[in-house]
Amino acid sequence: MSTLVSERTPKMSGRTLYQRIVDAHTVRQIGNSGQILLYVDKQVLNEYTSPQAFASLDSQARKVWRPQAQLAVVDHVNSTTPLRTKATVRIIDDARARQVSLLEENCHQHGIEFIGMLDARQGIEHVVVSEQGFVLPGMVIAAGDSHTTTHGAMGALGFGIGSSEIEHLLATQTLIYRPQKNMRVTVHGRLNEALSAKDVVLELIARIGADGAQGHVIEFQGSAIEQMEIEGRLTLCNMAVEAAARGGIVAPDDRLFDYLHGRSRVPTGNEWDACVAKWRELRTQPDAIFDREIEFDASDLLPRVTWGTSPDQGVAINGVVPEPEHESDLMQRSSMERALQYMGLQPGQPLEGLPISHAFIGSCTNSRLDDLRVAAQVLRGRRVASHVRALVVPGSSTVRAQAEAEGLDLVFKAAGFEWRQSGCSMCVAMNDDHLSPGDRCASSSNRNFEGRQGPGARTHLMSPAMVAAAAINGALTDVRKLFPQRAS
Repeated sequence: MSTLVSERTPKMSGRTLYQRIVDAHTVRQIGNSGQILLYVDKQVLNEYTSPQAFASLDSQARKVWRPQAQLAVVDHVNSTTPLRTKATVRIIDDARARQVSLLEENCHQHGIEFIGMLDARQGIEHVVVSEQGFVLPGMVIAAGDSHTTTHGAMGALGFGIGSSEIEHLLATQTLIYRPQKNMRVTVHGRLNEALSAKDVVLELIARIGADGAQGHVIEFQGSAIEQMEIEGRLTLCNMAVEAAARGGIVAPDDRLFDYLHGRSRVPTGNEWDACVAKWRELRTQPDAIFDREIEFDASDLLPRVTWGTSPDQGVAINGVVPEPEHESDLMQRSSMERALQYMGLQPGQPLEGLPISHAFIGSCTNSRLDDLRVAAQVLRGRRVASHVRALVVPGSSTVRAQAEAEGLDLVFKAAGFEWRQSGCSMCVAMNDDHLSPGDRCASSSNRNFEGRQGPGARTHLMSPAMVAAAAINGALTDVRKLFPQRAS
């Protein structure tokens, strides 16, 4: 398995896809600061990060300049109880309940579309945006959530912002922005069966580190990316931020056009044809130069699992916990030692066979229909280990309905998974879905930080198929041993 990493000094040349999008949205340069005033096409708001922005806006008697460019979604704090009715959507925590009611009030005041807990479209914002066609190729989108990078799979530029920037964006539809460097990640070959985009991005983050793409926007290219469905590309771009990238992007192609066609907010008829013709031109120019390049072959990958408390602390499922003493960087060594202590692991310990207490399939990374389909393939005809609590939380009410139409909910329930309503759930543990100290969870989410799924909880990141396999065996498992074999 080879990796090519190169650093280059850009010369006068063509423009990358990222640069072309930024160029098209630049209002003006800001003096000699290296910053620009960037026009932003769309913003997504949630109940958790928007209250301060609206409060500041109102204190200055400012209005939202383009309400139609905003979309508000409740996703972080809502319950995912299996039954969702007016009687069951109540949020027990008063402060978090107030966040939801404030968002609804602010949206009503300013004329912003609001997707509440009982809306048939409700879900995790980064799932709702793509499935509704809210963001289209060539756009810029921002939101008060770091995983806004997800929308790069739409051939767009997406990035997270803070509360003061949310306010500025509401008032002006622009942001002060510093253009980033360009990184190209080329993934050759073809993914083997039972592997997924999650394995690709965990491999990338392990190779370059949790800060390896800092100051860059990643463009994903290569045959493995071209063959990847849009749901997989959404996973790649979602987790680009876990390598500190300011964005992740994939050039639009026929797979994307097929995915977008017919969605509720997408152009139709002759306008659709004109848009597709324009979108086909959204490409990195042949003579464009990237500041950094990474290459590897997907055909060589094995299923990935994290052992530590950062997404870059991971190995193949047949690997072992690394030895901190072999790390020459003292800060990295200290981080590894702390992670091992927190996770209750020892150097040299095999990952496969490590017992778990919980299994979670969900999050804006891996809760779409394709994710549920592949997990169901592994689970069909099998049962979750008796000591494991297993939850599947669809990324949106739309995904949930689609899965039920295919009978996937019956597969999950028969296997012993809880079939829940949509929301961020145990990914961030801001509702009643959380772990207790010492619990060990196989999770399809994006972060394994200390306390991310609950104080003292231990999280191992992996693909939905790997979570399903771990749930069945009650321990971390190589999914390839359980994955249904194709008839020859």
